[in-house]
Amino acid sequence: MKYYYKIRREGLKWNRKRVLRVYREMKLSLRRKYKKRLVARIKQPLEVPNVLNECWSMDFMSDAFTDGRKVRIFNVIDDCNREAIAINAGLSYPARAVVETLEYLKEEIGAPRYVRCDNGPEFISKTFMNWCKKNFIEIKYTQPGKPMQNGYIERFNRFFREDILDAYYFNDSYQLQKISNQWREDYNFKHPHQSLGNKSPKEYMPRFDEEFKFFIKSDLNNVSSG
Repeated sequence: MKYYYKIRREGLKWNRKRVLRVYREMKLSLRRKYKKRLVARIKQPLEVPNVLNECWSMDFMSDAFTDGRKVRIFNVIDDCNREAIAINAGLSYPARAVVETLEYLKEEIGAPRYVRCDNGPEFISKTFMNWCKKNFIEIKYTQPGKPMQNGYIERFNRFFREDILDAYYFNDSYQLQKISNQWREDYNFKHPHQSLGNKSPKEYMPRFDEEFKFFIKSDLNNVSSG
């Protein structure tokens, strides 16, 4: 014990047991915390999928309410048509909540083949990785310090911050979630993307259930007019 020898060099003739007893009474016997080292990440090409649910991009944003409380926003988009499939706000958003959101999306629109995310604690947790493994979903991690390797969600976050987080004051999660839901609807149906031929996500590639509803509605209108 290095402190024992240091005390001896300073002239105090305490024995080892006494030094250890004082050391423990002062609650100095704390375990040293080591920073968790990330495994080396391989650069994943930022490709444009040809079909929906091929790859989802995910990321967190942070802001604060008028009373100073911090809030987190979990965003998920489909890389194929840049559709915002989830914008969820909460005072905290642990890995368990991430999995609950993804499980809900899986039930609603199916699961992706890949997910793209950074190395945040929620995404490197066993809870998240086990859920992906269980659902046969590959995780494409970006390299640390390389946010543009997740460029689609980074661009989406910029739009969301400019239109919502920087434009409004929020008192609670309910207000933020309500306005976010309205904005997400407008974004998916009306926001043009130059990379999509100046079409909105829903115009560029709607999901099957939406096409089905459209054709059913058209058929009913034709029957009524006939």
